[in-house]
Amino acid sequence: MAWEEEDEDATVYNAVVNHEEQYSIWPVDREIPLGWKAAGKSGPKSEVLAWIKELWTDMRPLSLRKKMAEQERERAERVARGLPEYPPPEPGPPSDPRDDLVQWLAAGDHPVEASLRPEKTVPALKERIDRGYIHIKFTDTRGGTELGVRLEPDACDLSQADFEQATGTVHLVGGLTLNYVKVRCIADVGLDELKGTGRLEIVQ
Repeated sequence: MAWEEEDEDATVYNAVVNHEEQYSIWPVDREIPLGWKAAGKSGPKSEVLAWIKELWTDMRPLSLRKKMAEQERERAERVARGLPEYPPPEPGPPSDPRDDLVQWLAAGDHPVEASLRPEKTVPALKERIDRGYIHIKFTDTRGGTELGVRLEPDACDLSQADFEQATGTVHLVGGLTLNYVKVRCIADVGLDELKGTGRLEIVQ
């Protein structure tokens, strides 16, 4: 469906569109490929391309536009109701008597791991640290509670870590808000398995 060529020719073209509302051109004397249909414009290449350029102002596929619009509606509804823009993390296991997630995670150390996507590697961890933002997952909560932590560079300690050899431990400290409570996340993560221990500290 290439139509980048700028040289004029005598061919008459149809504007065609697919199910994602993406446009292209196709010679009128050839059968339109499966998945495409005529968009209602035909003529010389330059004329049809100009028509498409004027009409096709949003290059995102239709499915992506719908998904982003739905996410924006949900965000706006939450804000209108006085809620945070995005839902808080899933609470701890209901079977645990300590049902207050913040208080629970602030009471002693808990197993944690560095939550990294798409690859869970030491270079990926180093990249997140350099950016100043990392996700720490408390794995002993129901489903795992993943927290986005904005690191405090002066409080972190990387002196015991060898990122090239993937050995040692990083001491990470950063702030966030969990269940409307301002907290500081403190975690020590080993580079060998990218796991360790962590806890929350409530900021007064």
